[in-house]
Amino acid sequence: MGKAVIEQNLQQFLLVLCVSLGVATLPEIFSWFRRIPYTLLLVLAGLVLAVVDVRLVELSPQLILSIFLPPLLFEAAWNLKWSELKRDLVPVSLAAVLGVLISIAGIAFGLNQLLGLPLATALLIGASLSATDPVSVTALFRELGVDRRLTTLMEGESLFNDGMAVVAFSFLVALSVGNEAFDLQSIMLELVQVVGIGLTIGSLIGFGISYLTQRFDLPLVEQSLTLVSAYGTYLIVEELGGSGVIGVVIVGLILGNFGSRIGMNPRTRIIVSEFWEFVSFFVNSIVFLLIGDQIRFATLGDNLPIITVTILAMLLTRAIAVYGLGFLSNRMVQSDISLPAQTVLWWGGLRGSVSIALALSVPILLPQRQDITATVFGVVLFTLLVQGLTTQSLLKHLNLLGTQPQRQQYLELIARQTALSRVLTHLSQVDRRPGIEPEFYRYQETLVKGELSHLQAEIDKLQDEYPNLINFATEQLKLELRAIEAETYAELVESGRLNRELSPFLEADFEAEA
Repeated sequence: MGKAVIEQNLQQFLLVLCVSLGVATLPEIFSWFRRIPYTLLLVLAGLVLAVVDVRLVELSPQLILSIFLPPLLFEAAWNLKWSELKRDLVPVSLAAVLGVLISIAGIAFGLNQLLGLPLATALLIGASLSATDPVSVTALFRELGVDRRLTTLMEGESLFNDGMAVVAFSFLVALSVGNEAFDLQSIMLELVQVVGIGLTIGSLIGFGISYLTQRFDLPLVEQSLTLVSAYGTYLIVEELGGSGVIGVVIVGLILGNFGSRIGMNPRTRIIVSEFWEFVSFFVNSIVFLLIGDQIRFATLGDNLPIITVTILAMLLTRAIAVYGLGFLSNRMVQSDISLPAQTVLWWGGLRGSVSIALALSVPILLPQRQDITATVFGVVLFTLLVQGLTTQSLLKHLNLLGTQPQRQQYLELIARQTALSRVLTHLSQVDRRPGIEPEFYRYQETLVKGELSHLQAEIDKLQDEYPNLINFATEQLKLELRAIEAETYAELVESGRLNRELSPFLEADFEAEA
């Protein structure tokens, strides 16, 4: 019996994987599909399967929260630069904490007052939809070369509000089934405990692995440690009564910004980053395909009034949170988040896997569980397909693309110029090898010099057309110099020639110059 179950599960897994990879190849075959973010293509493919009633696998909250969520959170945190997050820590924190509360309260109030839904049911719907999941939007940002700050704001909020949403949802479920009484003091104490355990355990594991990897240089072992830390942190923190989501985010931030610098050489960092890029692609492929595949259209139709009111309430509360908290942040710490940027943050606040997982985890004994899950599925579908597919047009309308495409083009030209310059240097220094004619060396040098001349002409033309690129080029060079200095210190610490990491000299020098 056990063998049959294993074989069935393996067949289902392979079917999901084949469909996901098939969808991934569509943009390469048909250029029209390149206009649609990959994750949204997966949702559409899942919807097609749902229409013909092909169910790949049953989606469960345990599958999403315990298996899919840790690697997605870790990968996002690993790639989130602390220097950029630190600058916007206040607006991100406000959005992650107050934004969640505003979302829950606003959606619950609208459903309770307009449709007469029981307050407990309305609160659970609001809590399920309070976590943003902007994977599709941030992928689009990177593809279009949108300013990194907008990506940092959106990803930072999503990483931290996931934890707050899970905590709020867990308390509301306990309240609904009678396991908790409404007491503000106990709620605050529980919140501090849950967040505190996540922060503490995440920090201990993150810094512990960072210093451990200083002792050896084994890329595959270090790569495996990051995978173990993602799942291990989540399981340990949850077992201790904390927020596993917050724990994984903290571990990812520490290892990505600190551990990878002091404990990994540049080659290992590239290996680990590419590994997590694959894991993120792999997990997102499965999650978004299954979200579309789980849709029950008949159930959505029965709950259309609730879904419609929820969407309107969600958009309204999101607007209040983004514009209100943005105004507060601008006044408090001069965040200088523009209205166009706030508009993109409002419209780009998609809901996804976390919302689905929370809705599915509503206890069966609650009488309106089916209404909750149907409503959340309907709203998630709206955000992915309507908001997700219109974000690019909104960016263009608000002129937020700016010179980002030109910056990306400039970086690619510089990268090619750097690589070919190294090739030319190698050709001039390499020993003449037996069997290779001198004419071949001269031909290669002529070829490389010609391409370098062509690249320089393109760079000059681009800088003439976009003078702001000169300032951008200066900033990029500063970043390169800082990175070289930091990597040198890390290598000296790893080899034992230094006892501790030195503070960057050039960073202070650049700041003084500014």
